[in-house]
Amino acid sequence: MADHPLSEPPNSATAVWRGFVRGSAGAGLAVLARALGSLVVNKLVATLAPAGGLTLLAQFQNLMALLTTLPYDGVQVGAVKYLAPLRPGSRRYRAWLGAATVLSAGAWVGGGLVLALRGLLAWGWASLAVFLLGIGLITGQALLGSALLAAGRLRAYVGLTVALSALGTAAVAATLLAGLPLRVVLLSYLLGQGLTLLPALGLARRAGVLGPLRWPGRVSRLALRRLSQFLLMAVSTLLFGKAVDYVLRDYLLATYGPARTDLWQAVAKLSDNYTMVFGALMSSVFYPRLAALAGQPAAARRYLRGVLGLLAPVLAGGLGLLYLGRDWLLPLLFSPRLLAARELLAPQLLGDWAKLLSWVFIFQLTARARTGPYIAVQAGSAAVFAALLAALLPRYGLPGAVLAHAARYGVLLAACAGMYWWPRGLANR
Repeated sequence: MADHPLSEPPNSATAVWRGFVRGSAGAGLAVLARALGSLVVNKLVATLAPAGGLTLLAQFQNLMALLTTLPYDGVQVGAVKYLAPLRPGSRRYRAWLGAATVLSAGAWVGGGLVLALRGLLAWGWASLAVFLLGIGLITGQALLGSALLAAGRLRAYVGLTVALSALGTAAVAATLLAGLPLRVVLLSYLLGQGLTLLPALGLARRAGVLGPLRWPGRVSRLALRRLSQFLLMAVSTLLFGKAVDYVLRDYLLATYGPARTDLWQAVAKLSDNYTMVFGALMSSVFYPRLAALAGQPAAARRYLRGVLGLLAPVLAGGLGLLYLGRDWLLPLLFSPRLLAARELLAPQLLGDWAKLLSWVFIFQLTARARTGPYIAVQAGSAAVFAALLAALLPRYGLPGAVLAHAARYGVLLAACAGMYWWPRGLANR
């Protein structure tokens, strides 16, 4: 729909920067809440939990990500693309939202079955049931948040994000201060976030994105087929991203022990904090606009180049400041015992600069539902990373992990930029 507010093409680099910064400022409260919540959780676990607690927290969050990647990075990313140009409550809108709900539920059930066979961090069946309940709650909340975002209800979306961060952080603080086992702390963290499903239902109904849905109804086969393309892309993210991270952390724990692995995890956690902020801004500001411009290739390319030109120096400056403040930042955010992690920070930051810029190109593939190239990029990146780890870990030890990270994303950024600006590259297909 040409009259959708997100589909108005930017006319200049200045207009692109102004619109991106304005949208980022609008989403700033949500991003700040998520970042602060994550920092507080990391600090509490690093100081109050036993050695290795920070790594176990990251492994638990990674496990959460393994079960939410398909509905989050697959179904809901696709839903934003197809819902963004439509009027909430219209027949086509209901068809797309219904298909997204069915696929999200299917991904949750499938992930639960796999986890039941695999086990939950050597925990019992009761913990597994609580974990799956929490995953179901946050999956539903995220789907409603995506519908609000696609409808341009940024204020409601921000409110949900703030509530999710606050409830999760409060649950961790309460259980740690009560001296409960770390297993209970982590499950409480998940359930606290899941409770945001209730306000999400109220906000979605108030915004008109739920009604009249008339459940149960026929599910559109076309919508299922189109959203399944995004599921395939999410499967590649799951296999070549989240699963690789999980296996790498497991290997480092077994090889270097919990206390030393915490050094690497502190650097990775610091990276996760600003990566989360960046990802939230791009998902709530950049991606919906890029998706709405999918039918206007020239405008979409102009918008992408404008955002890239803004982000490259801004990210370099911000990451440089983090490096300069590393000696007081690491003890402040985690604990004094993790100050030794400063030796691992430089290659991590360099790799993150390349990683975040490469995401700008990868969002273009997602917005245009370019399943084949997206999977190829993810698979190639994972293969390069595995080869680098195999070469660098035996030679350099724990620092080899961050050296491999930097080299991986340097290669990925160069490849994405080359494919984009090639005469028949990603932007022209």
